[in-house]
Amino acid sequence: MAVGRSVRAEQVSATRESILTAAERLFAEHGVYAVSNRQVSEAAGQGNNAAVGYHFGTKADLVRAIFRRHAEPIEAIRVRLAAATGDSTDVRDWVDCLVRPVPEHLAALGSPTWYARFCVQIAADPALHPAMVDESLASPALQRIIEGLRRCLPELPAEIRAERGEMARHLILHVSAERERALAENTPTPRSSWRATATGIADAVTALWLAPVTPVPPED
Repeated sequence: MAVGRSVRAEQVSATRESILTAAERLFAEHGVYAVSNRQVSEAAGQGNNAAVGYHFGTKADLVRAIFRRHAEPIEAIRVRLAAATGDSTDVRDWVDCLVRPVPEHLAALGSPTWYARFCVQIAADPALHPAMVDESLASPALQRIIEGLRRCLPELPAEIRAERGEMARHLILHVSAERERALAENTPTPRSSWRATATGIADAVTALWLAPVTPVPPED
């Protein structure tokens, strides 16, 4: 009986992984609501069209499961970079901690990947975007990195910090997604590697954080 349960557990795990891989690819390429559970099941090689609902529940639950599939390796990179940064007061050090985990993770996955394009699709979806924010804020290492940036920029008003944090997130995701797309389509990329891409993003994000704040007069 124990052997039977073990085999069954392995089969369930394999099925879940197939569904997650298929869903991530289809959502990245077509958008979440353009893809049905039936299409995901078929792409995952599942004869049962109810397989997605059975294993994951709602579409929002499936989206969260895709995020969590990548969360552990990305968090491990964040932890490593934050530990190496220590108590630095250099903005660039903390920006590197913020920027590099996703490109480094994508490099480790090999090509093609779909995760960056998947994240861009979710970021643009008002219904699913909160799930992305919730999953990101659950990262202790990310909270440490954000606090490290805040300590380096104590004079930056809270509303400007929030605005630039959102800008930085878009830069990281969209530039990564564009490189991911180009690699999948075998078209030229501005940078020769994910590491070099991360350096370019970090250059831009550092400049973003250090940009002057222009006072805006109140509207009449």
